[in-house]
Amino acid sequence: MSALDGLKIADFSWVGAGPRATKDLADNGATVIKIESRKRLDLGRLSPPFAGGVKDPDGSAFFAQTNTSKKSVTINLTDPRGVEIAKRLVAWADVVVENFGPGFMDRIGLGYDVLKRIRPDIILASVSVAGRSGPMAGFRGYGNSAAAHSGHAALTGWPGSAPHMPPLAYGDVVAPMFATVAILAALEHRARTGEGQHVDVSQIEPMIHVIADLYAADPLPEKSGNDDARFALHGVFPAQGEDRWVAIAARDEDQLRAVGSVLGIEGAVTQAAVAGRTAEWDRYGLADALTATGVAASAVQDGRDVFESDELAAGSHFVAIDHPVLKATRMPAPPYRLEATPWSMRPAPLLGEHNRAVYVEMLGMDQDELDALAAEGVLA
Repeated sequence: MSALDGLKIADFSWVGAGPRATKDLADNGATVIKIESRKRLDLGRLSPPFAGGVKDPDGSAFFAQTNTSKKSVTINLTDPRGVEIAKRLVAWADVVVENFGPGFMDRIGLGYDVLKRIRPDIILASVSVAGRSGPMAGFRGYGNSAAAHSGHAALTGWPGSAPHMPPLAYGDVVAPMFATVAILAALEHRARTGEGQHVDVSQIEPMIHVIADLYAADPLPEKSGNDDARFALHGVFPAQGEDRWVAIAARDEDQLRAVGSVLGIEGAVTQAAVAGRTAEWDRYGLADALTATGVAASAVQDGRDVFESDELAAGSHFVAIDHPVLKATRMPAPPYRLEATPWSMRPAPLLGEHNRAVYVEMLGMDQDELDALAAEGVLA
């Protein structure tokens, strides 16, 4: 048995900020039904890379990694009949998750007040760039918008350079962690009181949360690239081979002398002196030699290195998944272990793959009715 067996979630979320939270819940046993539409495809299904290089909504590696262990149904939420079917899923669910633009759920007739009338103890989790309350409640954007507004972009880059966006929508990664915790907290509250509630998670606030210590400084920190003013040595240095690097962080003068001893540097152990010697070393060998002295060091690995890492493989971080379109592939596993209630990961669903299983077998709809609604574009 997994930790969340029996938990039922109607997942209206798309792209990354919502789906990453519901993925965590699904991998731990929750039944997560992902509500999608062929008329408004999840942008995650349109995100590369694609299997075989062919753009296919069922062949996106991004979507496959972000939506493991879920079921997919299609509903046209612009059709009132589709909304009525969505309400049946709400009645079934313990939790509803959405990350549409502010006001969208209200406009289609699925706002929190409506959901409470369907199921008084429902938990609605809403994820957005700036939250659902306050002066920025109507703000629309993506994870990179949160990077700009939270200060991440201003702090990233080399000294004297213009603000630099993180290379991915970091808000879509950080916010789901907080959303997962908030959903579990709301479920614990309901178990004790019988009360549901609306959980409101922004992306900007979690991104501020993870770097709040930097804002406590006076004056505010300047961009420092790979350097760190608190360390005697902190940076990324060239290693043996083309585009090979090693990261070194020496905390104090004693560790700095240890770096100089390993590298055979005579005289001052400066950034330039270190860089002049590290290129003679294999990145892994140097990292091992430095860590043996107590200095924090690591080979810089690219995506291929990580994917082929013997250490991660030995720790069962990657799970073999047989996906109908991606075929045999390895997916990153949840980065934790639950001894008594282990997680179990299944392939991400094809678009609308579970329409019959959900509508007929679970909700009790007649197959003829299902076929007619599909033909009329209600379940599209």
